[in-house]
Amino acid sequence: MTATAAPNHHADYPGFAGVTGLLVGLLLLLMGRANARLALSATSVSDTDHVVDIGCGPGGAARAAASRGARVTGVDPANVMLRVARAFTRKPARITWTEGSAETLPLPDRSATVVWSLATVHHWKDVDKGLAEARRILAPAGRLLAIERQVRPDATGLASHGWTEQQAETFAALCRTAGFDNVRVGKYGTGRRAVWMVSGIRP
Repeated sequence: MTATAAPNHHADYPGFAGVTGLLVGLLLLLMGRANARLALSATSVSDTDHVVDIGCGPGGAARAAASRGARVTGVDPANVMLRVARAFTRKPARITWTEGSAETLPLPDRSATVVWSLATVHHWKDVDKGLAEARRILAPAGRLLAIERQVRPDATGLASHGWTEQQAETFAALCRTAGFDNVRVGKYGTGRRAVWMVSGIRP
């Protein structure tokens, strides 16, 4: 896999913390709504599901899943993001917020029915380990979903945080290697709101 094709091409990006992390968390509350709606639709979340949100950030998508009656676990490596998530969550929501990463999910085997990562796979430290963990915690027939912003191959800086078509296809190939079935790559939206969506099923 070349560096340009790596779906985690920003794995060395510094984590969020302090005042900067707080401000980014508040910004993500507004920016993540479209991805949350797409994730709910793509996975058909219902009150029978346990959704695990990897890289949950300030928790918008997790709260959206909980509003459909799902039990939700929001996982994020940044404590500041979890503080923002808790602050914006009304009780008694069926959400557990926990510190962790894609590579070390603090959940039992086969305990989730949906695992998603919205605009965060490009920050995973190790995609193979992250997918192995997702497969471990998913029950049979559980749904995996990743959404990333569409970016140009020559993009740099913040504009490069997302996936090119090649990176989306590379992630899909890694999902198949990790043992997921029915892996699909989709392209949704237009302009600045265009995203890649990769989905799969745990057999």
